[in-house]
Amino acid sequence: MKMAQLSVFAATISLSSMTACHGGNIEVGEVDWGRDLDAAYTASETSGKPVLVLFQEVPGCAGCQQFGREVLSHPQIVEAIETEFEPVLVYNNRKGEDAGILKSFSEPAWNYQVVRFLNAEGKDIIPRRDKIWTTEALAARMAEALELRGRPVPGYLEALAAMSLGGDIDTAAFAMRCFWTGEMRLGGIEGVLTTEAGFLDGREVTKVVFDRDRISFSDLVAHAASCDCANKVYTTSSGDSAIAAKGRLAVGSLTNDYRAAGKSDQKRQLGGTPFEKLDLSPVQATKINAHARSEPRNALQWLSPRQIAALQDS
Repeated sequence: MKMAQLSVFAATISLSSMTACHGGNIEVGEVDWGRDLDAAYTASETSGKPVLVLFQEVPGCAGCQQFGREVLSHPQIVEAIETEFEPVLVYNNRKGEDAGILKSFSEPAWNYQVVRFLNAEGKDIIPRRDKIWTTEALAARMAEALELRGRPVPGYLEALAAMSLGGDIDTAAFAMRCFWTGEMRLGGIEGVLTTEAGFLDGREVTKVVFDRDRISFSDLVAHAASCDCANKVYTTSSGDSAIAAKGRLAVGSLTNDYRAAGKSDQKRQLGGTPFEKLDLSPVQATKINAHARSEPRNALQWLSPRQIAALQDS
Protein backbone atom coordinates (compact mmCIF):
# COMPACT_ATOMS: atom_id res chain seq x y z
CA MET A 1 0.00 0.00 0.00
CA LYS A 2 1.48 3.30 -1.09
CA MET A 3 0.96 6.27 1.21
CA ALA A 4 0.99 9.42 -0.93
CA GLN A 5 1.76 12.85 0.49
CA LEU A 6 2.82 11.47 3.86
CA SER A 7 5.72 13.90 3.78
CA VAL A 8 3.21 16.70 4.46
CA PHE A 9 2.49 15.14 7.81
CA ALA A 10 6.08 14.19 8.51
CA ALA A 11 7.16 17.76 7.93
CA THR A 12 5.39 18.80 11.12
CA ILE A 13 8.05 17.07 13.20
CA SER A 14 10.13 19.49 15.26
CA LEU A 15 12.69 18.85 17.98
CA SER A 16 13.43 21.07 20.95
CA SER A 17 16.10 23.61 20.13
CA MET A 18 17.27 23.61 23.72
CA THR A 19 20.42 21.84 24.80
CA ALA A 20 19.77 18.09 24.87
CA CYS A 21 20.54 16.30 28.08
CA HIS A 22 19.97 12.73 29.05
CA GLY A 23 23.53 11.43 28.96
CA GLY A 24 22.45 7.82 28.99
CA ASN A 25 20.83 8.15 32.43
CA ILE A 26 18.03 5.61 32.52
CA GLU A 27 16.02 7.69 34.99
CA VAL A 28 15.28 10.41 32.42
CA GLY A 29 14.45 8.14 29.51
CA GLU A 30 15.00 8.99 25.86
CA VAL A 31 13.75 12.58 25.89
CA ASP A 32 16.10 15.32 24.74
CA TRP A 33 15.83 17.46 27.84
CA GLY A 34 16.76 21.09 28.13
CA ARG A 35 18.53 22.29 31.28
CA ASP A 36 17.87 26.04 31.14
CA LEU A 37 14.51 26.85 32.72
CA ASP A 38 14.67 30.56 31.86
CA ALA A 39 15.34 29.69 28.23
CA ALA A 40 12.30 27.40 28.31
CA TYR A 41 10.12 30.24 29.58
CA THR A 42 11.35 32.45 26.74
CA ALA A 43 10.74 29.71 24.20
CA SER A 44 7.26 29.12 25.63
CA GLU A 45 6.35 32.77 25.27
CA THR A 46 7.24 32.58 21.58
CA SER A 47 5.93 29.12 20.72
CA GLY A 48 2.89 29.01 23.00
CA LYS A 49 3.92 25.54 24.12
CA PRO A 50 3.68 24.70 27.83
CA VAL A 51 6.90 24.13 29.75
CA LEU A 52 7.18 20.53 30.98
CA VAL A 53 9.56 20.16 33.91
CA LEU A 54 10.78 16.80 35.15
CA PHE A 55 12.08 16.81 38.72
CA GLN A 56 14.03 13.56 38.93
CA GLU A 57 16.54 11.76 41.11
CA VAL A 58 19.70 10.77 39.18
CA PRO A 59 21.15 8.35 40.03
CA GLY A 60 17.84 7.09 41.28
CA CYS A 61 16.04 4.22 42.92
CA ALA A 62 14.49 1.27 41.12
CA GLY A 63 11.19 3.14 40.74
CA CYS A 64 12.92 6.15 39.17
CA GLN A 65 14.73 3.86 36.77
CA GLN A 66 11.55 2.05 35.83
CA PHE A 67 9.81 5.37 35.13
CA GLY A 68 12.63 6.41 32.83
CA ARG A 69 12.90 3.03 31.15
CA GLU A 70 9.18 2.50 30.56
CA VAL A 71 7.34 5.84 30.62
CA LEU A 72 9.94 8.38 29.49
CA SER A 73 11.19 6.01 26.81
CA HIS A 74 7.77 5.27 25.33
CA PRO A 75 8.08 6.50 21.71
CA GLN A 76 4.86 8.51 21.72
CA ILE A 77 5.52 10.06 25.12
CA VAL A 78 9.00 11.06 23.93
CA GLU A 79 7.61 12.54 20.73
CA ALA A 80 4.86 14.46 22.49
CA ILE A 81 7.23 15.91 25.09
CA GLU A 82 9.74 16.99 22.45
CA THR A 83 7.22 18.43 19.96
CA GLU A 84 4.32 19.74 22.05
CA PHE A 85 6.20 21.10 25.08
CA GLU A 86 9.35 22.94 26.08
CA PRO A 87 11.02 20.18 28.17
CA VAL A 88 13.38 20.87 31.08
CA LEU A 89 15.13 18.46 33.43
CA VAL A 90 15.81 19.45 37.05
CA TYR A 91 17.75 17.07 39.28
CA ASN A 92 16.24 16.79 42.74
CA ASN A 93 19.43 15.48 44.36
CA ARG A 94 22.11 17.98 43.29
CA LYS A 95 23.47 21.23 44.63
CA GLY A 96 23.77 24.54 42.84
CA GLU A 97 21.22 25.75 40.30
CA ASP A 98 19.14 22.57 40.50
CA ALA A 99 18.79 22.96 44.28
CA GLY A 100 17.76 26.59 43.82
CA ILE A 101 15.03 25.68 41.33
CA LEU A 102 13.88 22.88 43.60
CA LYS A 103 13.52 25.32 46.49
CA SER A 104 11.68 27.90 44.40
CA PHE A 105 9.02 25.30 43.55
CA SER A 106 8.93 23.82 47.07
CA GLU A 107 9.87 20.45 45.62
CA PRO A 108 11.34 17.96 48.11
CA ALA A 109 14.88 16.77 47.53
CA TRP A 110 15.59 13.11 46.83
CA ASN A 111 11.93 12.61 45.93
CA TYR A 112 10.32 10.31 43.39
CA GLN A 113 9.88 11.84 39.96
CA VAL A 114 7.41 14.70 39.57
CA VAL A 115 6.32 16.23 36.26
CA ARG A 116 4.92 19.76 36.30
CA PHE A 117 3.38 21.83 33.52
CA LEU A 118 4.11 25.55 33.56
CA ASN A 119 3.23 28.61 31.53
CA ALA A 120 5.76 31.18 30.36
CA GLU A 121 5.50 32.93 33.73
CA GLY A 122 6.41 29.79 35.64
CA LYS A 123 2.91 29.17 37.01
CA ASP A 124 1.35 25.72 37.14
CA ILE A 125 -1.14 25.15 34.31
CA ILE A 126 -2.67 22.19 36.12
CA PRO A 127 -2.26 21.41 39.83
CA ARG A 128 0.87 19.54 40.85
CA ARG A 129 0.31 15.83 41.48
CA ASP A 130 2.46 13.05 42.89
CA LYS A 131 2.50 9.42 41.82
CA ILE A 132 1.83 9.91 38.11
CA TRP A 133 3.90 6.89 37.25
CA THR A 134 2.25 5.19 34.26
CA THR A 135 2.42 5.99 30.57
CA GLU A 136 -1.34 6.47 30.29
CA ALA A 137 -1.56 8.68 33.37
CA LEU A 138 1.24 10.95 32.18
CA ALA A 139 -0.30 11.14 28.72
CA ALA A 140 -3.61 12.21 30.28
CA ARG A 141 -1.88 14.98 32.24
CA MET A 142 -0.10 16.14 29.10
CA ALA A 143 -3.38 16.24 27.19
CA GLU A 144 -5.05 18.20 30.01
CA ALA A 145 -2.24 20.77 30.07
CA LEU A 146 -2.42 21.26 26.32
CA GLU A 147 -6.20 21.72 26.42
CA LEU A 148 -6.00 24.32 29.18
CA ARG A 149 -3.43 26.26 27.17
CA GLY A 150 -5.71 26.20 24.13
CA ARG A 151 -3.36 23.88 22.27
CA PRO A 152 -4.60 21.01 20.08
CA VAL A 153 -4.17 17.54 21.54
CA PRO A 154 -2.67 15.24 18.90
CA GLY A 155 -4.74 12.16 18.14
CA TYR A 156 -1.92 9.81 19.05
CA LEU A 157 -1.58 11.42 22.50
CA GLU A 158 -5.33 11.34 23.05
CA ALA A 159 -5.30 7.64 22.13
CA LEU A 160 -2.51 6.97 24.60
CA ALA A 161 -4.34 8.86 27.34
CA ALA A 162 -7.82 7.49 26.62
CA MET A 163 -7.86 4.90 29.40
CA SER A 164 -6.88 7.49 32.04
CA LEU A 165 -8.97 10.51 31.07
CA GLY A 166 -11.56 9.94 33.78
CA GLY A 167 -14.36 8.58 31.60
CA ASP A 168 -16.91 5.98 32.66
CA ILE A 169 -15.05 2.96 31.31
CA ASP A 170 -16.83 -0.39 31.03
CA THR A 171 -16.58 -3.71 29.20
CA ALA A 172 -18.87 -5.93 27.13
CA ALA A 173 -18.45 -8.74 24.62
CA PHE A 174 -20.25 -9.46 21.38
CA ALA A 175 -20.53 -12.80 19.59
CA MET A 176 -20.46 -13.01 15.81
CA ARG A 177 -19.39 -15.45 13.11
CA CYS A 178 -15.77 -14.22 13.08
CA PHE A 179 -14.00 -12.20 15.75
CA TRP A 180 -11.66 -10.76 13.12
CA THR A 181 -14.70 -9.05 11.61
CA GLY A 182 -15.86 -8.05 15.07
CA GLU A 183 -12.60 -6.29 15.89
CA MET A 184 -12.70 -4.44 12.58
CA ARG A 185 -16.33 -3.32 12.75
CA LEU A 186 -16.65 -2.64 16.46
CA GLY A 187 -13.24 -0.99 16.80
CA GLY A 188 -14.28 1.83 14.49
CA ILE A 189 -17.26 2.88 16.62
CA GLU A 190 -16.86 6.24 18.35
CA GLY A 191 -16.51 5.63 22.08
CA VAL A 192 -15.00 2.17 21.72
CA LEU A 193 -11.47 2.32 23.12
CA THR A 194 -10.07 -1.19 22.66
CA THR A 195 -11.13 -4.54 21.29
CA GLU A 196 -9.87 -8.07 21.81
CA ALA A 197 -10.66 -11.29 19.95
CA GLY A 198 -11.64 -14.11 22.28
CA PHE A 199 -13.87 -17.04 23.13
CA LEU A 200 -16.84 -17.37 25.48
CA ASP A 201 -19.67 -19.86 25.77
CA GLY A 202 -18.27 -21.83 22.82
CA ARG A 203 -18.47 -18.76 20.56
CA GLU A 204 -16.05 -16.38 18.95
CA VAL A 205 -16.49 -12.99 20.59
CA THR A 206 -14.99 -9.54 20.51
CA LYS A 207 -14.46 -8.03 23.95
CA VAL A 208 -14.94 -4.28 23.87
CA VAL A 209 -13.76 -1.64 26.34
CA PHE A 210 -15.86 1.49 25.87
CA ASP A 211 -16.38 4.91 27.42
CA ARG A 212 -19.97 5.52 28.53
CA ASP A 213 -19.31 9.26 28.48
CA ARG A 214 -18.86 8.98 24.71
CA ILE A 215 -21.34 6.25 23.80
CA SER A 216 -24.28 4.80 25.70
CA PHE A 217 -24.56 1.06 26.03
CA SER A 218 -27.85 1.07 24.10
CA ASP A 219 -26.15 2.90 21.20
CA LEU A 220 -23.21 0.51 21.31
CA VAL A 221 -25.55 -2.48 21.11
CA ALA A 222 -27.47 -0.85 18.25
CA HIS A 223 -24.26 -0.24 16.31
CA ALA A 224 -23.10 -3.82 16.92
CA ALA A 225 -26.43 -5.23 15.79
CA SER A 226 -26.48 -3.06 12.66
CA CYS A 227 -23.12 -4.47 11.54
CA ASP A 228 -24.11 -8.09 12.30
CA CYS A 229 -21.81 -8.33 15.34
CA ALA A 230 -24.37 -9.04 18.05
CA ASN A 231 -25.47 -12.66 17.74
CA LYS A 232 -25.21 -12.64 21.52
CA VAL A 233 -24.32 -9.83 23.91
CA TYR A 234 -22.34 -10.50 27.09
CA THR A 235 -22.57 -7.85 29.79
CA THR A 236 -21.15 -7.05 33.22
CA SER A 237 -24.37 -5.81 34.83
CA SER A 238 -28.07 -6.61 35.01
CA GLY A 239 -28.86 -3.11 33.75
CA ASP A 240 -26.89 -3.65 30.55
CA SER A 241 -28.44 -7.11 30.15
CA ALA A 242 -31.89 -5.53 30.27
CA ILE A 243 -30.88 -2.98 27.63
CA ALA A 244 -29.62 -5.71 25.29
CA ALA A 245 -32.73 -7.82 25.89
CA LYS A 246 -34.95 -4.92 24.80
CA GLY A 247 -33.35 -5.25 21.40
CA ARG A 248 -34.48 -8.88 21.29
CA LEU A 249 -30.90 -10.07 21.41
CA ALA A 250 -29.57 -13.15 23.15
CA VAL A 251 -27.88 -12.08 26.37
CA GLY A 252 -25.25 -13.63 28.62
CA SER A 253 -22.84 -12.62 31.38
CA LEU A 254 -19.23 -11.67 30.72
CA THR A 255 -17.67 -14.10 33.18
CA ASN A 256 -14.26 -15.49 34.03
CA ASP A 257 -14.90 -18.20 31.43
CA TYR A 258 -13.91 -15.68 28.78
CA ARG A 259 -10.46 -16.29 27.32
CA ALA A 260 -8.50 -14.20 24.86
CA ALA A 261 -7.59 -15.65 21.48
CA GLY A 262 -3.93 -16.12 20.63
CA LYS A 263 -1.72 -13.27 19.55
CA SER A 264 -1.92 -14.31 15.90
CA ASP A 265 -5.70 -13.78 15.98
CA GLN A 266 -5.53 -10.24 17.37
CA LYS A 267 -5.89 -7.20 15.07
CA ARG A 268 -5.77 -9.31 11.92
CA GLN A 269 -6.60 -6.37 9.64
CA LEU A 270 -3.17 -4.92 10.39
CA GLY A 271 -1.42 -8.01 9.02
CA GLY A 272 0.30 -7.45 5.70
CA THR A 273 -0.02 -3.65 5.91
CA PRO A 274 2.70 -1.12 6.77
CA PHE A 275 0.83 -0.38 10.00
CA GLU A 276 1.76 -3.72 11.55
CA LYS A 277 5.41 -2.65 11.83
CA LEU A 278 4.58 0.37 13.99
CA ASP A 279 4.73 0.47 17.79
CA LEU A 280 1.04 1.22 18.41
CA SER A 281 -0.73 1.95 21.67
CA PRO A 282 -3.76 -0.29 22.40
CA VAL A 283 -6.26 2.38 21.33
CA GLN A 284 -4.24 3.17 18.20
CA ALA A 285 -4.11 -0.51 17.28
CA THR A 286 -7.88 -0.81 17.70
CA LYS A 287 -8.73 2.23 15.61
CA ILE A 288 -6.18 1.59 12.89
CA ASN A 289 -7.24 -2.06 12.67
CA ALA A 290 -10.73 -0.77 11.86
CA HIS A 291 -9.49 1.26 8.88
CA ALA A 292 -6.21 -0.33 7.78
CA ARG A 293 -7.61 -2.13 4.73
CA SER A 294 -10.82 -0.32 3.83
CA GLU A 295 -9.87 3.31 4.54
CA PRO A 296 -6.14 3.52 5.25
CA ARG A 297 -6.08 7.31 5.06
CA ASN A 298 -8.58 7.52 7.91
CA ALA A 299 -6.10 5.60 10.03
CA LEU A 300 -3.51 8.37 9.72
CA GLN A 301 -5.39 10.63 12.16
CA TRP A 302 -4.38 8.26 14.97
CA LEU A 303 -0.67 8.30 14.13
CA SER A 304 2.06 10.67 15.26
CA PRO A 305 4.18 12.55 12.71
CA ARG A 306 7.11 10.25 13.43
CA GLN A 307 4.96 7.18 12.95
CA ILE A 308 3.74 8.57 9.63
CA ALA A 309 7.33 9.23 8.61
CA ALA A 310 8.15 5.62 9.49
CA LEU A 311 5.31 4.50 7.22
CA GLN A 312 6.76 6.56 4.42
CA ASP A 313 10.12 4.87 4.88
CA SER A 314 8.66 1.36 4.99
